[in-house]
Amino acid sequence: MRTVEWHDGNVRMIDQKAIPWKLEVVDLKDYAAVAAAITDMTVRGAPAIGAAAAFGMALAAKNSPATSLASLLTDLDQAGAVLKAARPTAVNLAWAVDRMFKHALSGFADAQALRDGLLTEAQRVADEDVAINQRMGAYGAALIQDGFTILHHCNTGALATVDYGTALGVVRAAFEQGKRIHVLLDETRPRLQGARLSAWEMEQLGVSYDILPDTAAGYYMQKGEINIVLVGADRVAANGDFANKIGTYQVAVLAKENGIPFYTVAPTSTVDLTLASGAEIPIEERDKSEVLTPYGHAITPPHFHARNPAFDVTPHRYLSGIITENGIARPPFTDSLKRAVAGEKV
Repeated sequence: MRTVEWHDGNVRMIDQKAIPWKLEVVDLKDYAAVAAAITDMTVRGAPAIGAAAAFGMALAAKNSPATSLASLLTDLDQAGAVLKAARPTAVNLAWAVDRMFKHALSGFADAQALRDGLLTEAQRVADEDVAINQRMGAYGAALIQDGFTILHHCNTGALATVDYGTALGVVRAAFEQGKRIHVLLDETRPRLQGARLSAWEMEQLGVSYDILPDTAAGYYMQKGEINIVLVGADRVAANGDFANKIGTYQVAVLAKENGIPFYTVAPTSTVDLTLASGAEIPIEERDKSEVLTPYGHAITPPHFHARNPAFDVTPHRYLSGIITENGIARPPFTDSLKRAVAGEKV
């Protein structure tokens, strides 16, 4: 099944908070519920968030009482603002909302035609995501040799997308080609996306893996046991700097120190050419309870202090390349990313 989809007039998504203990789906009946699901990470991963937002806009149109185009567009504008505010770092969220609103302005005859058109466009966003991931997987798998051990941070598989995956989509593609690979999964504190979600996905696929404490990556790099590092991205600036799950920057620095190729895998919808560098990427700060009481299990007294940035920014100098659906962008990224976003082969 897909991570997020349209089902019987609602937005259906896998509840990622329940995995790996159980596979549950939730049906969301209005756009506010979709925004809440993005905020509380029922759905997470930049491409999956984008698709959820697209379906959220279609849901807003469906539920709006508006009878005129003008009033429906006003309701959609309000829904888009709520959805965009759900999480600030992942650019796919705003990208999807803007794409849906632009489509809404493309000349529909009446309000019902607009409602139908938005649902069609949301489905197109979802279908495109799957195809794009498979193309990125094919490009990235060319970098993976038989017998490689791959280090991965956070979760970038089918759960982080509509289906297939970005960085773990590369792993999947290499595995489907028959290559013998092993994946080391950073647990990815504080929400443990690597230990919970990525390991669960490797179990489903039958890929060999081990979960690592976040602090162990350098140990295995130093021992020469890691051949390549693959991560995802939530926003890529024009110069190649990129935001990803907290802890990515330190993995990149360690990879550089140990001479290990380090790639991020990201569709061009994650590239934000309006930002010159990663210094301009907004970084989400989440509640300290995620650090002090992960999944309801207290590891400290409740009055202890904590900080909880959800992402960090990795400077482009640590990147070997950025794997996109239009090929692997290489330095200088200001040139290659611009061409990739324009749809050119890089």
